[in-house]
Amino acid sequence: MGLEEKMPPGVGLTTLEAVLGWAKARSPWPVTMGLACCAIEMMAFGALRFDASRIGMEVFRSSPRHSDLMIVSGRVSQKMAPVVRNIYDEMMEPKWVISMGACACTGGVFNNYALVQGIDHVVPVDIYLPGCPPRPEMLINAVFELRNQLMEKQPIGAHRKEMAKAAEAAALSATPIQDRKGLLA
Repeated sequence: MGLEEKMPPGVGLTTLEAVLGWAKARSPWPVTMGLACCAIEMMAFGALRFDASRIGMEVFRSSPRHSDLMIVSGRVSQKMAPVVRNIYDEMMEPKWVISMGACACTGGVFNNYALVQGIDHVVPVDIYLPGCPPRPEMLINAVFELRNQLMEKQPIGAHRKEMAKAAEAAALSATPIQDRKGLLA
């Protein structure tokens, strides 16, 4: 006979971790990282028709210290990559990254020396959103996927920072795509 059987109807029991995870997942604060043409679709996502405030993303923050979600939209040049990494490092913990568009995910059609061939060489990416450009509805779906898969299940305990640093180190130490030989080697 547990405590839940003695409570009156309508009273729910949960853990503090579940409540905090629910609250964090319902109010992500994105940082503005619109780098190319996909940024137009990201702006449409925040505008009146799609209204990002319906899903808890009231304002795109211009300061990384107030943000916990980075949406990298568009191609990333070699000169911009250190800036993106610096902004990622300044974001508060826990932090998540959505790679929006074919250029941010894989370099897109621009296979040259000036562009980073995937933002995952610079920052660890949680959700990849392909398309050229992806529609705002796809970005809404990506935010929901991020919310369901990662945000609510994020640990809150003492070992959270060590787990995040280990996951980031593993992602950044992976073999870059251009160094992979595959079946052609």
